[in-house]
Amino acid sequence: MLFETGIHSSADARRLARRRLPWMVFDYIDGAAGQEHGAALSLRAMQDIRLTPRVLRNVGKRDLSVTQFGKLALRPFGISPMGMCNLAAPEADLMLAKIAREHRVPHGVSTVASTDLETLYKASGGTAWFQLYFSGDGSGTLKLLDRAREAGYDTLVLTLDVPEVGRRPRELRHGFKMPFRIGPRQFLDFAMHPGWSLASLAKGSPKLANFDGKDYVFDRTESRAAADWGYFDTLRMAWPGKLVVKGVLSADDALRLRDAGADAIQVSSHGCRQLDSAPPAILTLREIREALGSEFPLFFDSGIRSGEDIVKAYVMGADFVFLGRILLFAIAAGGIEGLRTLWSVLSQEISLTMAQLGVTTIAELKDVSHLWTPPNGS
Repeated sequence: MLFETGIHSSADARRLARRRLPWMVFDYIDGAAGQEHGAALSLRAMQDIRLTPRVLRNVGKRDLSVTQFGKLALRPFGISPMGMCNLAAPEADLMLAKIAREHRVPHGVSTVASTDLETLYKASGGTAWFQLYFSGDGSGTLKLLDRAREAGYDTLVLTLDVPEVGRRPRELRHGFKMPFRIGPRQFLDFAMHPGWSLASLAKGSPKLANFDGKDYVFDRTESRAAADWGYFDTLRMAWPGKLVVKGVLSADDALRLRDAGADAIQVSSHGCRQLDSAPPAILTLREIREALGSEFPLFFDSGIRSGEDIVKAYVMGADFVFLGRILLFAIAAGGIEGLRTLWSVLSQEISLTMAQLGVTTIAELKDVSHLWTPPNGS
């Protein structure tokens, strides 16, 4: 399978996706805020974490499963909510739901998904979590809350790190907008990538599937700055299920959210798409874990590029890890088989890293003794 798709790492998936996607779409998925210094720093911070191999430990049988919110997941990583996934390839949302169902992992369904939330909940076999954005005065937000509950969702992911949509110059240079506005530049871009263009034309242009565009609308660029602690309290009272708060980089915020009723916190820099000068999420993960203690559920996304990175996140304090753009690159590179291949690569990388560290379960990774630190003064 690896030979057929050409994917041996997430870097391979990105390289192939860059070749096949229109420039506008690739830069929408790949781009980050500002001059992208934050994205580069995030990757370096992850790379600079060193792990200590151990020897003479029986690691012949290794288990990659974990339990979250009382449910068994067959892999220690799930799918972050991502908007407009079908830009990567037609039915990309359904491909993600399918693999989530097969491995029983959480599948984050975005407010701005390109497949409606009801369809994705069914396709995921009930593993889907619904991600919610506050928008405008919040009235539309509560409508989505009711729909998610009626569809069967029991976990809500509230994203709070987008009070305003960050400036992402790569998007702006291409004139990226949803829905698409086709001008000469975009027409040339699509013409230069006929495989993607013809497939998308056959299936129809991706759209914001959770909105009808009339009585029920969503403006991607609309301000969300009015959200405050009163809004959080209202939403907490309105949602009967588990509530995960995504986009936290401050230990003080994490403590207050825990005390206000959050069931879990997802440490995230939004893939470095919001604030170029934000600290690396992997480093704040450690700070937040120390502040919250060992028992409170703490999730992580941002800057994950390999199975070793997933292991590092667990060592730094995560209880579960979510992946984003690298999955879309795999789909763009090879459809469902590309996704399956990268999923297998990541699983193998995790298992091999566990063997090197001398552990057989994911729970054993949550120990800072696995971290290597240089001797003082070196």
